[in-house]
Amino acid sequence: MAIIDVIKYEGPNQLLVWKFDGEDFNTASQLIVHESQEAIFFKDGQALDTFGPGRYTLSTQNIPLLNKLVNLPFGGVSPFHCEVYFVNKTEEMAIRWGTDKRVSYVDNSLNLPLPLSIGAAGELTIAVEDARKLVIKLVGTEAALDQQRFIAYMRSIINMTVKPVLARVMQAGDYSIFNIDAAMDVLAADLHQQLVPEFADYGIELRRFMITSIAKPEDDPIYQRYYRALSDQTLNVLEAQARQNEAVKEAETLWKVAQQEAQKTVIDAQAQSEAKVIDARAMAEKRRVEGYTYQQERGFDVSQTVAANNAVGEFTNMGIGMGMISGIGGTLSGTVAGMANEAISASIAGQPAAAADSADSSMFAAQTVSPTPDAPTEADPLADMRLRIEKLKLMHDSGLMDDAEFEELRKQIISEI
Repeated sequence: MAIIDVIKYEGPNQLLVWKFDGEDFNTASQLIVHESQEAIFFKDGQALDTFGPGRYTLSTQNIPLLNKLVNLPFGGVSPFHCEVYFVNKTEEMAIRWGTDKRVSYVDNSLNLPLPLSIGAAGELTIAVEDARKLVIKLVGTEAALDQQRFIAYMRSIINMTVKPVLARVMQAGDYSIFNIDAAMDVLAADLHQQLVPEFADYGIELRRFMITSIAKPEDDPIYQRYYRALSDQTLNVLEAQARQNEAVKEAETLWKVAQQEAQKTVIDAQAQSEAKVIDARAMAEKRRVEGYTYQQERGFDVSQTVAANNAVGEFTNMGIGMGMISGIGGTLSGTVAGMANEAISASIAGQPAAAADSADSSMFAAQTVSPTPDAPTEADPLADMRLRIEKLKLMHDSGLMDDAEFEELRKQIISEI
């Protein structure tokens, strides 16, 4: 057998442990250990020195424990028989695991007395923490140890841990088989904590433990019946929520419309009120500029009404007219009032003497009323028209009406003939 001069490993990372093919070395051999690797020397099944990353020349200084078993001459080159194992210490990811069969339990969350079954699968991440412990406890005399063989060794431990946890959690009623998927991270954290010491016994650090799927009894009639019932219930709830949302939206829309209508009503009322105030202010400003007051304006209106009265010759209506005119006494000058009284007296003078004598009013007590020689003794429409027109002219000349008002009332009196 040839004596080996270089000892190294450059294989795939899927291997956790690899035994070097050769066994006969000399004291001048070169040992090369790459990053994330560790080399262990064995002699007669006994683990001796361990080497980390670097390049080493085998000698009694580098292998002090080997010197106790093999007599190597100082400074000489002598062959010796030894085994070297390379251990991969990189992080091994995406290693799949799964329960070999489902575990049965009674789902208390559904009040279901009949048992259901459930399983789980996922991935884990590991890294070698204690190379010596791993080689001694799992490798032995084998030539290699890869991920799959390691998981095969650990499958029983994983099943013994995962199954009881699943059954305990499901039977506690905190989760049902229909919502357990939402709790996979919680279950995985619990299982990871329980499996860490189990892996550490073999020199392996369990860095991550994940559940990626829950195996449910899809072919179980009991499961199917409850699944349909739950689906119908969920659908009914969703439809009820949709109807409720539509009703809420409709109510909100109606409320907004009512608010807008109320605001519009208030705005319209405010606008009308402000318009009246503006009109009143404009009219007041107009009266101020033209030099009369509201009371005077009302007096003018009364005078126009008296002038247009067809029965102005009757004493009763004349008394009313005088009373209305006297109500604005403060606004008419004494001269204008006297002229109006004279016009009205002239109207009364046109009545028969008996009617004039019976008109006993304090307003005309100081006057002697007698018919003129030319005064008509009987009702004369032309005379009545003349008197009414003269009274209008008197009011026009007194400034109680303008030209347009005088002309309009005059035409009205003439049209009655």
